[in-house]
Parts: sequence; C-alpha cells; structure tokens
Amino acid sequence: MISGSWDRALCWAPHPECNVTSRVLCFSLYQNYLQKFYDLKMGTSKSGRQRNSSLVTEKLKQMQEFFGLKVTGKIDADTLNVMKQPRCGVPDVAQYVLTDRTPRWEHTHLTYRIENYTPDLPRADVDSAMEKAFRLWSNVSPLTFTKIFEGQADIMISFVWGDHGDSYPFGRPANTLAHAFLPGRGIGGDVHFDEEKRWTSDFRNFNLYYVAAHEVGHSLGLGHDNDIGSLMFPSYNSYRDVLLSQRDISAIQALYGEKNKKKNFF
Repeated sequence: MISGSWDRALCWAPHPECNVTSRVLCFSLYQNYLQKFYDLKMGTSKSGRQRNSSLVTEKLKQMQEFFGLKVTGKIDADTLNVMKQPRCGVPDVAQYVLTDRTPRWEHTHLTYRIENYTPDLPRADVDSAMEKAFRLWSNVSPLTFTKIFEGQADIMISFVWGDHGDSYPFGRPANTLAHAFLPGRGIGGDVHFDEEKRWTSDFRNFNLYYVAAHEVGHSLGLGHDNDIGSLMFPSYNSYRDVLLSQRDISAIQALYGEKNKKKNFF
C-alpha cells in the first residue's frame, strides 16, 4: 500500500503512464531512480514516513536541476521521460566511492582485461570498441592502457546479468546499461555491462564503444557531468559522435595532467 504522502506526489503527475491504475508503476520508477542515483533514503518508522514527502521533493528538485528541467519538486511528464531514458548506472550524486580521497590511479600505465564477451558482437568488434574507448582518454592525458589476457588487471571488464554480486544489480525499473567503479583496490576501476541489453557497433540499440568510453571515464575517476554535450552526461545519447568535450578533457587533465606533462601526485 502506498503511503498518503507518496500518493499525493503521484497525483501530481500528468503523465499518461501515471493514471489511477498504474500509480504503483510510477511509484516504483521514481522511488528506485531517486534511491539509486540521488541517494534518497526512505524512512520506515512513523516519523520517517512523515519525512518521506519532503525528502522526495528535495531529491526531485536536485534531479531536475541536474538535468536542466523546471525545478518544481513534483513529478511531471518531462521528469518521468528523463527517468525512463537508458543511462549509466553510476549515481549522479554519492558516487561509487571506495575511499575518502580523490579517486584516481597513482600510476599512469594501466592494464585492462576483458573477462568475457557478449554474444551480440564478434570478439574482434568488442576488442576494437574497448581499445578505442581507452584511446579516447589516452589521447588527452599521460595515461596508457595495455590489454592483458590473464590475471588481475587494473580495470576488469565483463558482461553480466541482473544481480551479479556487486550490490548494484541490473534490471528494471531503472533502465541502466552499464556501470563502473572509481579507481581503487579490488573492484575499483572495474566495468560491468548489462548483458540483457543488445550491444552493437552502430547506432541501433546500444553502441558498445559509446557506452564503454563513458564508463572508462568513471574507471579513471570522473563523475557525471550535467552538460548534455559531455561524454560524461549520464543519459545515453545515440545521436552524437563519441567525442570528448572540453569539460571532459579539463576534468581528466585535472586528475592526471596534460598529455606530455605528467601530473605529480605526491
């Protein structure tokens, strides 16, 4: 049963999928979205439930501001449309941070390994997409990337299904394509692609190179950018070229320095 405060929030939505018979669908969509990407923490006690409505309003405003929407703190058609878009699984706030320091690699010669391959593409196409994704970032920084075929790499890449053991399962209601962890030990830097999605080398369905280039940005320490022209914008945009914006370049160089000017980390 949906609480009264949530029910009123749902009544604000003039979206065709938010009629009386499908309120639970909308509730599930935006509760999950705000919890997953905007660190919404729902109270379960009586006092906590009373605070839920104001918390939801606050998080909705934060989300709407990030995406350049009209900031109302209410669900409307534009807000729901953004929530339904395919996107990266990394939060827009409260990133997958493994340490309390600035997340970056302390060395610039990094390794990566493709643990398994999607059946959607020939292996050579997957290899090419990953190589190009890493090259995009190495072209503007002192970072280098070497593919290895066994053992533990700095960045481990895999195609996985649903709940795959990292506490960040794929699947609805959030339409996430992939996620990556910021630099660090263990799972730090690793990239996971949702095998349920259809991966391609063109702009049908989901272009692997485009998504990989974005996720590698996270593996190197970058968060999301609210500029729609940035490769680090969280929503998938299949109609743009895979290019780094000046904001992307400035962000990676702030962490590692320029191409021929290695940054002193210490």
